[in-house]
Formats: sequence, C-alpha cells, structure tokens
Amino acid sequence: MRDVTAIILAAGMSRRMGGRNKLLLPVGGIPMIRHMVHTYSAVVTGPVLVITGHDAQKVEKALEGSPAKTVFNPDYAQGQPTSVACGLRAAGQATTILVGLGDQPLLTSDDLRALLAAHASADTSRISIPVTDQQRGNPLVIPATLCPRLMADPKSPGCKTFTRANPDHVQFHRLDAPGFYADVDTPEAYDALTQSNMADIQ
Repeated sequence: MRDVTAIILAAGMSRRMGGRNKLLLPVGGIPMIRHMVHTYSAVVTGPVLVITGHDAQKVEKALEGSPAKTVFNPDYAQGQPTSVACGLRAAGQATTILVGLGDQPLLTSDDLRALLAAHASADTSRISIPVTDQQRGNPLVIPATLCPRLMADPKSPGCKTFTRANPDHVQFHRLDAPGFYADVDTPEAYDALTQSNMADIQ
C-alpha cells in the first residue's frame, strides 16, 4: 500500500509500571520503543512518527539514529487522545495512517502487513481495526480523509470515541496474531514477556 505513515504513541506516564518507563525497558537487547520503530519502519513507506510526552528527552535519546521522527505533545498529561490528535496533525499528506502503541513488542512486521492487506482489500475509506473473539486490537488503519472528523471534537479527539459513535466508518478484520492484543502495562506483564516470549523478539 502506498503512502503509509506510522504514528506510534509514546507519551504516556507508565503509571502502572512501578516508576519505570516501560518504553525504555529492553526488548531484544534494545529499548522497547526502538524495537517498535524497527517493526513499523520495515513496513510503512512514509515516516514513522513517535509522539512523545513523559520522559520525552529519554525517549528521544533511545531513538537516536533510528528511522523515527519524534513529535512532542505538550498536552500529553491530558491523555492518549491528545497524542493521537498530535500525531494526525503531524502526518501531513499521508493517504493512509497506522496509529499504534509503543508497548506492543509481540507485534511483528508480518502482522502489520496482514492488517494493511486486509484494509486494502476492503473499504479503504473506513477505519480498519483488528479483532479476535470480540476483542479490539491495535494498531488502527486510518484513511487520511477521516482525520478532520477524528479531530473535530476538541474534548475527545482521536479514535476511541469516534469509532464507537460512528460504526458506519469502521470495519473489523479477523486477525488472530497475539501481537495485536498484547501490551505491556505492568511489571508482571513485562516479566512474562521476558520469560516466555523474548526468544521470539529478535
């Protein structure tokens, strides 16, 4: 698919990680956020935008020399929707945008290719969301034509409210790969990742 830009959300405060910034924890020998950038940059044709906020300087340092372009969200403390809106504004002329999380290290480049292929074979004017057993996953594929709609409500910008309030603009794709549905929010989740799955993350 042509003109695909990635937005990786990396502005959160990792409140449930016991004082550690989860995006800086090692995955496959490199910081988690750098691992995620490598995963996305292997697939997209446009830039990989990393939206920073909390610990912005540390995240930027972890990404030095990577393909990522960092974009600081001054409103990050107000929640993830503001980071989505910040990323969409920075995406420029991209026709298709992948909006994903910085803490999904089980997600692979092949998973992203499968999602983009499903989107391309369906209605490309709709937002594509991976799903398994009625569980929504990430990232989402967003056509640029919907970006103004996603940012129209200043109190609730971004995808979550819009996709639930406008089901006619959404399509779901059955994709069972665990990377779409597993994120790392707690020390226990990170420990489980390192003990059980790290061998697969290289």
